[in-house]
Amino acid sequence: MIPVPDALLDFIKTGKQFIVAGHKEPDGDCVGSQLALVSALKRLGKEAVPCSAGPFKRTEVKAYEKYFASSIGETCRADARVIITDCSSVDRTGDLAPLLKGLPAAVIDHHKAGKRGVEGGEAFIDEKAPSVTVMISALIEALGLELLKDEAELLLFGLCTDTGFFRHIDETGAETFEAAAKMIRSGASPKEIFQKIHGGKSLDSRILMGRILSRGESYFGGKLVISTEEYEETRRFGLESRDSDAVYQNFQAVKGVEAVVLIRQEKPDNCTAGLRSRDEVDVAAVARSFGGGGHKNAAGFSLEGTISEIKPKLLDEFKTIFS
Repeated sequence: MIPVPDALLDFIKTGKQFIVAGHKEPDGDCVGSQLALVSALKRLGKEAVPCSAGPFKRTEVKAYEKYFASSIGETCRADARVIITDCSSVDRTGDLAPLLKGLPAAVIDHHKAGKRGVEGGEAFIDEKAPSVTVMISALIEALGLELLKDEAELLLFGLCTDTGFFRHIDETGAETFEAAAKMIRSGASPKEIFQKIHGGKSLDSRILMGRILSRGESYFGGKLVISTEEYEETRRFGLESRDSDAVYQNFQAVKGVEAVVLIRQEKPDNCTAGLRSRDEVDVAAVARSFGGGGHKNAAGFSLEGTISEIKPKLLDEFKTIFS
């Protein structure tokens, strides 16, 4: 069991009203950790509201959007404490940040990042944890509660999304499977969660994925693959047709590939980039050089500019790794 700081337990036990926030553009780990924590807090007799600035771009999290408040009223702010999950600073919460600053706060995170926690707040940070939902599971247990089925489903959902359904777990990951077993014993179904993550895709999503795969380019003797999603495709297919995980899986299956980059022209003057790697290539370090962040093997960033402007800069960064 991951040790939970006593200060965080006291922070929760002595509080009455909580705002549980996550990072903008939430993924399964963020959504699952927020909702499971809110459920546990309510079982302790606390008032708790899950908040997210969105947007809920990923198809697997769209169904959860209805459970989140997108803003915070003054009534909710009064006497409230904040718990931020899956990121280490208030600024990563997007449009919520101005509303959260100044409130007593704690963070629960597993990312390697420059800013650790919030000033004057409590921090529960474990960079070795496979997902924040595993940390939330440990927190719920430390609070003296047994996992409910709904909570276990949310926690396993987050764990599966952040580990690529355990593809990223190596020989050091026995505790990850032990955590998953606890969730399954509490009623979570891996079969149903796999379908939730990978099923129900549209034909447009397959067409878009085919276009992105056909555009892949190899660099540094096949160690790096870069592909793109053009602005016209972003407008035509929309956000719900994206299936990034499948794109990364296909490129990473190519012999010799150690890192994959997908650059998307989100707006005429702005791009996002997703980076994935295997083994020792630290794509989080690359993302941080562009103001982003993430895990060693999964990271991303958003940057003003076009694909043709950003791609050479990315190649320069990877040149220091592969040359």
